[in-house]
Amino acid sequence: MTPLVLVPGMLCDARLFAPQLAAFAGERDCRVADLTRDDAIEAMARRLLDDAPAGRFALAGLSLGGIVAMEAARLAPQRIERLALLATNHRAATPDFIAARRIQIEAARAGALRRIVVDEMKANYLGEAASADAALRGLVVDMALDAGFEVFERQSLALFGRRDQSDTLAAYAGALLIVAGREDALCPPATHRAMAALAPAAHLVVIEGSGHLVTLEAAPTATGLMAEWLAGAPLEKARAK
Repeated sequence: MTPLVLVPGMLCDARLFAPQLAAFAGERDCRVADLTRDDAIEAMARRLLDDAPAGRFALAGLSLGGIVAMEAARLAPQRIERLALLATNHRAATPDFIAARRIQIEAARAGALRRIVVDEMKANYLGEAASADAALRGLVVDMALDAGFEVFERQSLALFGRRDQSDTLAAYAGALLIVAGREDALCPPATHRAMAALAPAAHLVVIEGSGHLVTLEAAPTATGLMAEWLAGAPLEKARAK
């Protein structure tokens, strides 16, 4: 079977994909990319390609992971048999984003990483139902604190310099799945509709009742969609949670 590389979001790790790893790891080579060591998107993507199985593989990334996945598709489209972009953004960083994140970096340097994660989670990360899930909120905080300030700073610097990937999406010829959470305030459905419009063969799926962390908030739906994408089955245009 085609190997699968999963690319986690900012301050996340393999726990972000726990439901999908449980579903797929017994049937295929599954790996989780390391986005903790580099401070540029291209460097992250090159490390991903170096660490990935030889030859062609399936690639799925969420948020920052989706940005890195698009860069890998730009660098080596011939190696990526199919691509899934979950809760992400194909555009370059805006000046407002960079300015706000620089303030967060300085606060995190002074020890406020937990507060930043909790505040961001309330505003952007989780949908209404997931926000009431104490275990899920705790998992998000645990992943962030385990990553720590230095990773937060490196990943933020990488996001500052990210390129617009519109041309990458337009050129990619493999099976492309794009997934958004209806309640995602960070990467809203409108962003994903713009991505899908660039790639006419893309399958856009908006998951009702989910925020940004679709792999955890809507695990059965996200896992099912990814299973269909991996199998090459026809994908429906929309799914409910």
